[in-house]
Amino acid sequence: MTAVNAIDVADLRVRYAGASHDAVAGIDLTVTRGEIFGLLGPNGAGKSTALHVLTGQRRDFAGSVEVLGQPVRDWGRELYERIGVGFELPAYYPKLTARENLAAFGALYVGPVDSPEDALAIVGLADVADERVAHFSKGMKMRLNLARALLHRPELLFLDEPTSGLDPAHAADVRAVIRAQADAGRTVFLTTHDMPTVEQLCDRVAFMDDGLIVAVDSPRNLRLAYGRGSVVVEYAEDGRTRTAEFPATDAPELVRLLASGVVQTVHTREAALAEVFVAVAGSGRAVR
Repeated sequence: MTAVNAIDVADLRVRYAGASHDAVAGIDLTVTRGEIFGLLGPNGAGKSTALHVLTGQRRDFAGSVEVLGQPVRDWGRELYERIGVGFELPAYYPKLTARENLAAFGALYVGPVDSPEDALAIVGLADVADERVAHFSKGMKMRLNLARALLHRPELLFLDEPTSGLDPAHAADVRAVIRAQADAGRTVFLTTHDMPTVEQLCDRVAFMDDGLIVAVDSPRNLRLAYGRGSVVVEYAEDGRTRTAEFPATDAPELVRLLASGVVQTVHTREAALAEVFVAVAGSGRAVR
């Protein structure tokens, strides 16, 4: 029977040699199949260490970690037939063209792979298929990195900062590609500091700080629980339009301003996920 969860983690702990405390300090985590799950946190929180365990690159850990229904330590190379990995530092051969790069990587897999042409078309690089990757911008290299991760049609995608170095238009294109993967039934495990990507894509988000998971929920629920909404008012004063922000609809200053007759527009501003990030995972206040 197929496992319900793509990832099951219980009491995962990792300590590097010579360190005084754990880099990952006992986290529990589940990611259901077909979910887009985000792992967020400040630099040094333990995200990369956790990711290296989940992708089978680090086997020196304590606790239970299952990926696609099997303990990660029990997987051999066949794990990489079923997962796709795209880290922030792209992997490529600079002297080869984009097409040649994907052909080389595709040859590593036993199972079926997409053609380089199809993979490049998915990420919007079909028109530069025969250009050497050494001449690519960082954003183009990131999109090639995503194409490489998708090449063998993996069940589970691990993507680290997939929109790094992309302009807004190409970032939106990459988000659409990731959404399409989830819509096709694949699971996506995402680490990023790009809050629009998290807001638009993630079904659930875990915030990590100082080796611990400090909050897990949907982006909306996290905003409601930890964020602070406000009311923004534009009003006329001395012939100019000015803006004021108030913490609540019954703030006395807001009530007086509304009664003055000079208000032009009123709208509410929902708390941003970036504010939640600072509130729960950016202060270094995690408790061991």
